[in-house]
Amino acid sequence: MDTGVLGGTWDWLSDGANWSGESGVWHRLAEHAYVSGLALAIACAVALPVGLWLGHLGRGGALAVNISNVGRAVPVFAVLALFMVSPLRNAGYVPTVVALVLFAVPPLLTNAYVGLREVDRSVVEAARGMGMSGGQLFWRVELPLAWPLVMTGLRSASVQVIATATIAAMVGQGGLGRIITAGFNTYNTPQVVAGALLVALLALLVEGALVAADRLLSPARATGAAGPAGPDNVGKRSRT
Repeated sequence: MDTGVLGGTWDWLSDGANWSGESGVWHRLAEHAYVSGLALAIACAVALPVGLWLGHLGRGGALAVNISNVGRAVPVFAVLALFMVSPLRNAGYVPTVVALVLFAVPPLLTNAYVGLREVDRSVVEAARGMGMSGGQLFWRVELPLAWPLVMTGLRSASVQVIATATIAAMVGQGGLGRIITAGFNTYNTPQVVAGALLVALLALLVEGALVAADRLLSPARATGAAGPAGPDNVGKRSRT
């Protein structure tokens, strides 16, 4: 990338006129955050309970994971294109959100299931031997130990959804993708680069926020300090 494009990108980003109005950065950023956040919330509500439940039961998860992974082989834009020739084409952001949900489910479901299945079975059996119920076993042992892998899936899905949400612009919807497509239409390379940088920056900020949330909200912090019920103490008891 030559210095002329870099300089032009900086000029575009530093021009206040490009940040205000319905076509400005702030408005497009709000649209992008809305679509991405809604799709990710729906995907989490669908995939995480299923993945965690199947991982806890220890059966049926492999089939569910394989089915969900089929979605990885289908281009999101192809799914969106199919929706745009269906009755949903006039349903606003619905086609884009549905396509993004289908894209986000595989990493969420896979990591949730694998995270629980990789919990040390000796720790699980020790917890059962202590008289823990199925619910206690899940909340106080399995979930804290599976949490890092579950959060990895959430971070992966979040970054993928934010990056892929730019396709909404290709079907006339909003978001930061509109800045990129507008730049292509006017042969304005600095604007295209500026739009891409804004998407990348948003993805990095969201991932950073999730890393911070992981450190603050990790159930291992609470259960580790919970005395005999904590997974560390269960492991210790299983070795005594």
